[in-house]
Amino acid sequence: MKKSSTQLALFVGFFLLVTISCFAQTKISGTVTESNTKIPLIGVSITIKGTVAGTITDAKGQFALTTSASGPLTVVVSSVGFQTREIAVGNQSDLKIELSEQVMLGQEVIVSASRVEESVMQSPVSVEKMDIRAIQSAPAATFYDALLNLKGVDMSTQSLMFRSVNVRGFSANGNTRVVQLVDGMDNQAPGLNFSVGNIAGMSELDVESVELLPGAASALYGPNAINGLLLMTSKNPFQYQGLSAYAKTGIMSASNRSTATTPFYDAGIRYAKAFSNRLAFKLSASYISATDWQATDTRDQSFANGFSLGNGNRQSNPGYDGINIYGDASANLNAFQSTVAQLLPLPVAQIALISPDLARIIGGVNQLSAATNIPATQIVNDVLLPNVTVSRTGYNESDLVNYKVSSLKLNGALHYRINDNLEAIVQGNWGTGTTGYTGQDRFYIKAFSIGQYKVELKGSNFFIRGYTTQERSGDSFSIGLLGQGINEAWKPSLDQSNLVGSWFPQYAFAYAGGALQTFSTALQQALATNPATAYQTALSAVNAVSPTLHTTARTTADQGRFLPGTEPFNQALTTVTGRPLPGSLPNLGAKFMDKTNLYHGEFMYNFTKLIDPKKVEILVGGNYRQYALNSSGTIFALDENNNEYRINEFGGYAQASKTVAEILKLTGSVRYDKNSNFKGQFSPRLSAVLTVARSHNIRASFQRGFRIPTTQSQYIDLNTPTSHLIGGLKQFRDKYNFGTNPAYTLESVRAFGDALQKGIALPQASQLLQRYQDAQWDPERVETYEIGYKALIKNKLFVDAYYYYNRFLNFEGIQATIQGTQPATVDNPASLLQLLSSTTRTTYGFYVNAPVQVKNHGWAVSADYLLPGNFVVGGNVAYNALADRDKLPTGFVTFFNSPKYRYNLSVSNRNIRNSGFGFNVVFRHQDSFLWESSFANPEATLLRQTEIPAFGSLDAQVSKRIPGIRSVLKVGGTNVLGKLYAQAWGNPSVGGMYYVSLTFDELMNR
Repeated sequence: MKKSSTQLALFVGFFLLVTISCFAQTKISGTVTESNTKIPLIGVSITIKGTVAGTITDAKGQFALTTSASGPLTVVVSSVGFQTREIAVGNQSDLKIELSEQVMLGQEVIVSASRVEESVMQSPVSVEKMDIRAIQSAPAATFYDALLNLKGVDMSTQSLMFRSVNVRGFSANGNTRVVQLVDGMDNQAPGLNFSVGNIAGMSELDVESVELLPGAASALYGPNAINGLLLMTSKNPFQYQGLSAYAKTGIMSASNRSTATTPFYDAGIRYAKAFSNRLAFKLSASYISATDWQATDTRDQSFANGFSLGNGNRQSNPGYDGINIYGDASANLNAFQSTVAQLLPLPVAQIALISPDLARIIGGVNQLSAATNIPATQIVNDVLLPNVTVSRTGYNESDLVNYKVSSLKLNGALHYRINDNLEAIVQGNWGTGTTGYTGQDRFYIKAFSIGQYKVELKGSNFFIRGYTTQERSGDSFSIGLLGQGINEAWKPSLDQSNLVGSWFPQYAFAYAGGALQTFSTALQQALATNPATAYQTALSAVNAVSPTLHTTARTTADQGRFLPGTEPFNQALTTVTGRPLPGSLPNLGAKFMDKTNLYHGEFMYNFTKLIDPKKVEILVGGNYRQYALNSSGTIFALDENNNEYRINEFGGYAQASKTVAEILKLTGSVRYDKNSNFKGQFSPRLSAVLTVARSHNIRASFQRGFRIPTTQSQYIDLNTPTSHLIGGLKQFRDKYNFGTNPAYTLESVRAFGDALQKGIALPQASQLLQRYQDAQWDPERVETYEIGYKALIKNKLFVDAYYYYNRFLNFEGIQATIQGTQPATVDNPASLLQLLSSTTRTTYGFYVNAPVQVKNHGWAVSADYLLPGNFVVGGNVAYNALADRDKLPTGFVTFFNSPKYRYNLSVSNRNIRNSGFGFNVVFRHQDSFLWESSFANPEATLLRQTEIPAFGSLDAQVSKRIPGIRSVLKVGGTNVLGKLYAQAWGNPSVGGMYYVSLTFDELMNR
């Protein structure tokens, strides 16, 4: 009986639920056609304003929709390429709706600026947007590459598959100052702290829009959105249904590549389906494969032996350090003076047991000293082992990587509308690929993957979401460490237990033997003619043949070297790339072992439905985030329990806005964030938008942004070929004994070495050294002031302009210091000599705050004009400058990598005279500028000689709609003139790319 009662209660409850849900439901149906031709439009989005309810039109342009939302109701009718309409409806069953095709100038709706939908014309800050039409007509090979056409955008091309988006000057190859969100998920690789381009993002078929917000966005989006926000939104499967696919192929051509011209292949597919307007899903996949651009800059950046950037080479400079040459570690010959000095008193026969060649040198020095009364140590110091830097013979980048790059992206989502006001989403994005990256070293990111998995509850005025980002480094490796590791696998650079079997001693002693023979012969001849100047004459004779002596010494030391393509070389390459980095000499490793995860939860609620929006609009939100570092102890430091660290962050924000007299919109917001290693930070933003004569909008804003140091800048502990990178937290300076073994600034060590080469005595030269003074390290903050103007004049001319001024507090940059292997102090001047040789010193790089304020400013203007026949001409120009650069400490790396001026010019027409033909041509130009990075030789950065040359590039495409197969055929090219250019120091040279593509969409109109 009890069971029956329970069943009856459940039945009654279910019956009442169904009855209530069916009560007062409104049915809306109709047909949507094109206004001129009256042709039915398929795939048009029909939504109930203020709800998540909606549907699309079918192949006949018809739709039917049932909603339980209470009236009055407004239906929003929208489709790409057509003017959006809002229609007030009742219980209507046969609406006749016409849409007019529209060239959109200033009509876009954005969400990035205020986290709510608003017209781009009334945005409180600068916003750039690419919608589906802009993406389809872009002359770029991918939608991500098309971001270059937006005003003020710089991109750093490290690979065909990897471009970093940079804005407002402070740029990097992996830019941690711009946050990239994909459907609300931070797309950064948690262990790298920057987005790896679009290698693990969205398929082009699934992109609905891309919004770029240059400048600080921390007030609403939290830490790290200090220079910009890139918001990518995918297509909702309720609104974008059916099958779509594309196939693209073409060639890439660059004269500096091993094979100048190679093919590439790119394909994608997407399918979405909705059931009863309640349940919908989508699946998409895309794959691209190509042979990458190549980095072949062999200019000498060593600054060794009196050479400056680019004027040395392997033949002229024994210390040659090629930009894209790897494994060319260096040492100073005079570092071996003490070794020889210790051997001088020993019997030659005893030395011969170690090395006959070394015995002949020691014997010759002693005999010459006895015959001339010249001290043996003087002969060693002045003649045999002078103050000359030499480097190992390195490998070209093309010797170490095959340049095969690829990207596979898989995306899927399940959407369920619980009711008209609530939608549940489960989404997964997974991508894997192989690409190149330039950081502290050049890296080959091989079989790298990122998975992002999200659950979300979304209403018309709120969302709650949680997601995780799972990074896996795959078989990625450091190219610089690989080159050095192969050299070490063949022959150690310096093995104290086997000097004669080590490369640098072999080189040093081979050079010394040749120098001794030349010196001895010249000295004997000079003594016979002019004894007073004999020593200097003989020394000059050695200097005259020094290039030949260095060539002979290198040939001697390089005997048996592993050559690219040989079995020993390939075996060493396999061994080094399979060993975790960095290893230790001689067993170096180059493989990344990163499996860092990010966990994130957040919410937002808009009180619009509870508060009269005419009075004020209020929204609040918050988030919690955790980074779980996991590099198997290869990249990140370990705690006292031998575990890698976890970093926790949380934050919350509130925003209020009010429109006054329908012409002035005022907005204020504030956010608080806390990281487990740093003090809490407040980020306010105040803005005003004044609308004059309906189409002229003047905006002004003040906001404060901040950037919590990245996981790597906090906890990295990694040796690279150029320096030892350590975290900026004080625990690392304690770990490496900066207190008892002083570290000196790079620029002062350079000045110290220059003084010694000029003959200044050691005690006096040592006074130039400046010890690094420890200081507190805080999150970087910026105060941004911006004014702007946006107008649509007579529906023909769209103008957008802004000026900004940034004042950075606690600006973050890199400090390079030099520490001796043994304590080097001014009290013991002889100990300071170890600071001058890479074999007896360590170069540390870590993040610090600038001791002075850093300021920069800039402006940008864009204009698009609609000509008769829907032809559009446009252009934009941007200016960025760093103020008072000379007031920064010498050697402080700001990463301000931006041309002062860059501009784009374009002309386009999406559909010429309704023929289905369209075209788009874009010319881009940027000035030359200095590049500051940790990849460049520190002295090159110190002397500001890392110039990126100016360049221009022309992109173009022609397209044709083919209605019969619902497809678009596109033929185009990027950098069609084929002139090579590089966008960053050490990056590959970009050539021309030419392609043909066919895109099918079963819901494509006309």
